[in-house]
Amino acid sequence: MLAAVLLCAWSAPARAEWFAVSSDHFVIYGEGKESSMRRFSEQLELFHNAMAQVSGRKEQVPSPSNRVTIFIVDSARQVQSLAREDQKRSALRGFYRSRAGASIAVVPRVTGGTEDIFDPSMVVLLHEYAHHFLLSTNAYALPRWVSEGAAEFFASASFGRNGSVQIGKPNKHRSLELAYAKDVTALDLLDPESYEKRRARDKGYDAFYGKSWALYHYLNMGRVRDGQLGRYLALMRAGKTSRDAAIEAFGDLKQLEKELDAYLKKPRLLAYDFKPGQISAGPISLRQLSAGEAAIMPVMIRSRVGVTAEEAKQVLVDARRIAAPYKDDAAVLTALAEAEFDAGNDTEALAAAEAALKLAPNLVNAHVQKGYALFRMAEAASNPAAFRKARAAWVALNRIENDHPLPLIYFYRSIRAQGDRPTPLSIDGLARAAELAPYDLGLRMTLAMQLLEDGRQDLARLHLQPVATNPHAGGLARHAQRMIDRLDREPDWRGQEPAAASDDEAGDAANGPPSAIGL
Repeated sequence: MLAAVLLCAWSAPARAEWFAVSSDHFVIYGEGKESSMRRFSEQLELFHNAMAQVSGRKEQVPSPSNRVTIFIVDSARQVQSLAREDQKRSALRGFYRSRAGASIAVVPRVTGGTEDIFDPSMVVLLHEYAHHFLLSTNAYALPRWVSEGAAEFFASASFGRNGSVQIGKPNKHRSLELAYAKDVTALDLLDPESYEKRRARDKGYDAFYGKSWALYHYLNMGRVRDGQLGRYLALMRAGKTSRDAAIEAFGDLKQLEKELDAYLKKPRLLAYDFKPGQISAGPISLRQLSAGEAAIMPVMIRSRVGVTAEEAKQVLVDARRIAAPYKDDAAVLTALAEAEFDAGNDTEALAAAEAALKLAPNLVNAHVQKGYALFRMAEAASNPAAFRKARAAWVALNRIENDHPLPLIYFYRSIRAQGDRPTPLSIDGLARAAELAPYDLGLRMTLAMQLLEDGRQDLARLHLQPVATNPHAGGLARHAQRMIDRLDREPDWRGQEPAAASDDEAGDAANGPPSAIGL
């Protein structure tokens, strides 16, 4: 019902033009003024480049399809209607989903993070993109408090109208939490097993996010414990528990708590201040969507967010109705192909994708939808010729966009699904896909299982750890932790007869981990 109501609401005449804004790391779809859309894109690129400067972590510019796609909707209520059931709540102001070649964020209209404007939706988006950036540029798992503390540290950024950027400002949106929520001490953060036991006993909201920000800010900006956070993380990578690593790196944890309390009472805290011109947003291009693209956008957003079987039927009804007058619009036909596929109609999805490719032979998402349909048809037919045809579709996309992770993933999957032993080339391709999309935790799990089978347990563990420690991975994280525990007991375990995933773990693996915060 929510999907139907949302689609009907968006099918009303547009109040403003739809635009697509492209930059090095983002693709943004939204209605509004051209100048506002461009400014929003500039702010996000400045944010990315400021994080790279502050963290010292740099990455290659991602391939076009591996950028984060941001959909701007009208209101927080629409964000909530699009969210998964486990995310729906009145405070939700945005969400992010990380998948290879399909990472998305959904936010309501934002005012931006200027010096004098606090926009909760902008904070949510910056927080989630900080997670994306850190997962993309860090080969090792981060403790939960570091992951969330860093995301909060970066999310308090502000942008001057002259192109300046400030990073690491006092986190005002967590001040009430620190003042009034149940206290969380530095020891709680650094001894997660003890903290989780206490949290299970004392249910209710606490100051975990706020205190994580405070400790991260103090260790990075307090100027009295320089280098200790790096030492702590290095000790954890060497195998020490969080508590033991913390004691060795920080010393007396009660003294650390006292210093942290005093730090939070200081009238001013340091921040990174990038003057105009010190960092650049890079090239930004903007185009107005065609009438067909604008009309089909609600369908496209629903499909990209993900639909249940029942929702897929309703979305398809709208997709067919909207697409009927636009038979010569490749983008519309591609959105129709995606809706047909979601509804289980492989033949119709393939026909729509191929019709789109006749109009626009290099349209990447049309190739993706063709590959999806052919792969599922090959699974149903279960014959070598069908799998060869599916692989050919993915190889064609690989020639268009060499660093798109999906062709590499589906080349591997097609060999597995056919019942054959993966070739060294397909395994190398899977590893390359994980390198291109390290934030895709389901992909890391797949690679870890292959590495276990190949007897490369140490490398498998390296890919399992970020999944096991991810605070948003749910059942998938628990499954990864059980695999690590088994490796601890059986160092030579090669993945035979792993413990069956529970229903929620299987769902997480299929849908990817959701990530969202409310303010």
